[in-house]
Amino acid sequence: MRFTSLVIELIRARPRLIVWIAVLLQAAMWLLVALMFYRSPPGNLATLLAFGREYQVGTDLGPPLPLWLADIAYRAAGGHMLGVYVLAELCEIATFVALYHLARAVVGTQHAVLAVLLTMTALAFSSPALDFGPLILARPLWTLLLLHSWQIIGQRRGNAWFAWSIEAGLLLLTTPAAIFLLMLLVIFAFSTARGRKTLRALDPLFALIVVAVLALPYAVWLMRAETLVLPALPQISDLNARALHAAWLFGGLVLGTAAIPVLTFLNTGLFAGKSEEAPIIYRPPVEPLARNFVYFFALAPVIGAVLISGLLGLEAVVAGAGVVLVMSGLAVVVAAGDLIAMRRARMLRTVWAAAIVAPAAGVALAVLFLPWSGTGEIATSMPARAISDFFDDSFARRTNHRLRAVAGETQLASLITLHSGRPHLFIDAEPTRTPWMTPARFAETGGVVVWRASDTAGTPPPDILKRFPDIVPEVPRAFEWLVTGRQQLLRIGWAIVRPKGT
Repeated sequence: MRFTSLVIELIRARPRLIVWIAVLLQAAMWLLVALMFYRSPPGNLATLLAFGREYQVGTDLGPPLPLWLADIAYRAAGGHMLGVYVLAELCEIATFVALYHLARAVVGTQHAVLAVLLTMTALAFSSPALDFGPLILARPLWTLLLLHSWQIIGQRRGNAWFAWSIEAGLLLLTTPAAIFLLMLLVIFAFSTARGRKTLRALDPLFALIVVAVLALPYAVWLMRAETLVLPALPQISDLNARALHAAWLFGGLVLGTAAIPVLTFLNTGLFAGKSEEAPIIYRPPVEPLARNFVYFFALAPVIGAVLISGLLGLEAVVAGAGVVLVMSGLAVVVAAGDLIAMRRARMLRTVWAAAIVAPAAGVALAVLFLPWSGTGEIATSMPARAISDFFDDSFARRTNHRLRAVAGETQLASLITLHSGRPHLFIDAEPTRTPWMTPARFAETGGVVVWRASDTAGTPPPDILKRFPDIVPEVPRAFEWLVTGRQQLLRIGWAIVRPKGT
């Protein structure tokens, strides 16, 4: 009697169910990691929230949409970071659901499941899961743009233009890399006969009007802020170093997708038993235009992003790895052929699950064991709630006023702004970054100045003392990490700038 894995049968009979189970389990896993091991936001998420609560049309962090959405999610959750983490996972879910619909239109429902599962391994290693920001929000928007672009060009569905225009406008409000991504869509459209025919209609004109209306406020801010300048090109003597940097960036992308070639190799006949009759997953033939569409948007974003980032000396690839790699799984499935034999299904499931769980397990292990090595700090182990409560209460007791602003070290000050009172962030080292709080206004409203204490007296760093010469340091406050281990307690030096009239 022939036995077929339940997962294989579900892929054949209920492909959409498999996709939903996989993406929901991954989202639940990361939310559980956040609840158990995150006592403070990852990355620069606290600073992003501090900027977002001001609802500026534009800041030096980029377009405003990620900042606004993060603040809305934070407020909707009652001032808890869980709301922002849920928002990040909703973006993750939306990305894979949109990718499934795109893949279904190209390779059919059963192969679409394989494309989603492969892409999940690539994005798990190459892009953040909970650090909400432009890189996370751009992923579902770009995937939806690809879906509706294919519906417009490949399936000739004119009713998709309105959704396309909304997504393009929102992408422009999300990441500066939107121009690069939209240019790729234009290049592909002009390079195909069907795309050129589509662009000769009136629908693209109406779509451009919608995009312009959505992006106009941010464009006006860019012109007023005088930030629309061309980046400086490297000197000839720097080209070798920039080329090496581009090679490292490309290597990082390849490493992020390592699970895909591993799974592909394990599914070859080398690992199949002699008597094994592997189940086959079928698909209808892929038309040439669809094949070109998939290959173009699997390769062009990667090559373009690496070249631009390497040429300009950027630390990471333009648009983020999660955006440029979102078509990688579908490209592999398209290249695999119309019939895919699933050999050693149990081993494939194990390797796939390990690839999905490994990043989350790495976070947990780092939080639990790295402090015992004494070699570094885990930023997410800072007790954000205890820090913000202490300084908010201390300021209120000393001045009988609500804390309205925080200055000093940006990372610590951003954590304090997460308190329910939501004081303003003031980056005193670069006041132009926080136009809502000037030095004169900070002196008027008062606030708290914080820094990492290097001694028991809490002596301020010279640069902070230069900007606030009249402050009187308080006794440093020590906070415990989530896991202290062999590292020192987190000691924060602080001083109060009293409001005028007190």
